[in-house]
Amino acid sequence: MKSFNLRRTACTYLCGVSLLAASLLPFSAQAGDLDSPSAPTDAGSAMHSLEDVYYRLDSGAVGAKRSGAFREPSAEPSSTGHTLDEIMTVAPEADNTNGAAPVDVGKGKTYWGLRTDGSWGLQTGTAYPAPVEESGQITAYDTRDDGALRSGVSMPTPRFTDNSNGTVTDNLTGLIWLKNANCGGPMLWSSALAQSNNLGNGQCGLSDGSAPGTWRLPQIKELQSLIDFGSYSPALPIGHPFLGVQLNFYWSSTTDKVNSTYAWRIYLSSGAVTDIAKNYGYYVWPVRGGK
Repeated sequence: MKSFNLRRTACTYLCGVSLLAASLLPFSAQAGDLDSPSAPTDAGSAMHSLEDVYYRLDSGAVGAKRSGAFREPSAEPSSTGHTLDEIMTVAPEADNTNGAAPVDVGKGKTYWGLRTDGSWGLQTGTAYPAPVEESGQITAYDTRDDGALRSGVSMPTPRFTDNSNGTVTDNLTGLIWLKNANCGGPMLWSSALAQSNNLGNGQCGLSDGSAPGTWRLPQIKELQSLIDFGSYSPALPIGHPFLGVQLNFYWSSTTDKVNSTYAWRIYLSSGAVTDIAKNYGYYVWPVRGGK
């Protein structure tokens, strides 16, 4: 009797375990079905690749979104692709010294800010298109006069850069001037135009590679931009790098509207602007650049 009960107890236990295991099989199969492997899809959406990002940063190329191409790769990437490190090398970096702020860019013009002072990313300029510079006068002679207010755009430091090739860049206007302010002596207005138009490398101390047609006779406001009314004889910023500056009149390319036989000139000793007949002889100071 005891033997029969023992066998019945063992059967009950073992059979119960077998039945439990069998009952779990369907659930195991269902769990496997929930995580069955399948290829990823883009669900019909289109995407840019990292190559597109690289070329947008490097050259501005737009690229095109591709649909259906972003699936699990079957081989390693092509060697022609760019790495994330290479993308970083063409990405813009913050530069709080030379990076433009909104006040440096024309009003309404968009640009990519390169500063960390709130000017990072896509920005819109706030500067007036043609700001007027300070006159250079720092002495006040009456209430709220020029010397007291010193209105206008502040002069950059340094104001000029000697390019060591016979040219000088004005860091205020971006214009490039002939370093030699007395090449050829005084001449008629028509000769002043011709000499400026034909100026090029190898003349007047130039080694900049420029060709005839690069230089020109400056218009009157360009000449005025050089004037510093805080200086006299000559009325140029202190420490300027120019050579041969004459305390005399210089021709501009601007003709007098009232009398076309007259042209405007500037007096480098004081900065005064007057007009006179074109058949007088005055000095020439060629310029290049500008719009």
